Amino acid sequence: MTTSLPPRAGRRCHNALNPLHSTLYFSPDLDVEFKGLGFDDPSAMRLAARSAALGAVGPGTVAATFYNYNHELLARHLPSVWETAAPAAVLDARLRAADATLRRLLGEETVASAEMAEAAELALRATEACTRHARPLYAANADLPVPEEPHLRYWHAATLLREHRGDGHLAALLSLGLDPLEALVSHTATGRGMAPRWVLGSRGWRRADWDAAVERLRDRGLIDAEGELTDAGTALRAELEECTDRLDTAPYEHLGAVGVERLTELGRGFLFAAAAAGAFPDDLTGKA
Repeated sequence: MTTSLPPRAGRRCHNALNPLHSTLYFSPDLDVEFKGLGFDDPSAMRLAARSAALGAVGPGTVAATFYNYNHELLARHLPSVWETAAPAAVLDARLRAADATLRRLLGEETVASAEMAEAAELALRATEACTRHARPLYAANADLPVPEEPHLRYWHAATLLREHRGDGHLAALLSLGLDPLEALVSHTATGRGMAPRWVLGSRGWRRADWDAAVERLRDRGLIDAEGELTDAGTALRAELEECTDRLDTAPYEHLGAVGVERLTELGRGFLFAAAAAGAFPDDLTGKA
């Protein structure tokens, strides 16, 4: 596929926008809003928050669309979470939590800035080229109304671009033969993925499951005896990201090189400010 963009420009833009969406899942504001709905389990809150756009789904749908969660964890909470609050109420609470989170992390001046409004419109313009077919999480979120306030428009657009890329990423994982936990283990081995304790705590896997996935990757020659990626493992992860890039080219091509560069610049500024304000745990990433 020919492209007018610099190499990996779309990926760099995604990497600036996606983490700001993800601040929600580490936010005390999400806990406040969801406890107000009657939730008391953090896993149930976060599963509901991300899956509510799909409707009152069960564990099978979420296992398919989230990919790397243990089905046992999902079945523990789904579909029973919808007895606590209907998806529409969850989506309203999610947006209120996103509003509070962005205001707390970025400050009122940034939230109301011309730069935020510009970033929102650039990100929304990129989403005009996203496609619904074979992209269930993107398609579900794309059916939601676009918020009016610029910072929430930006968060909504970042959500759409995140899920559009994520849906394509799952197709790439399947194509390259990485099962849910192998995908997580190999990502952690790059040094950029979640640390094992965060994976095990949030995805519902046991240490024995993790160790078994490590052994499968060793048998394939992708991880060495010290748990580091081999040359073959590094090459596979690179192929995975390049395949994901190809499946996610359209929104960034639509925005154009100048727009992508500007959106990346703005997104990085917001992300650095959020990180400096304590948006993410210090031990979230790493191999230990």
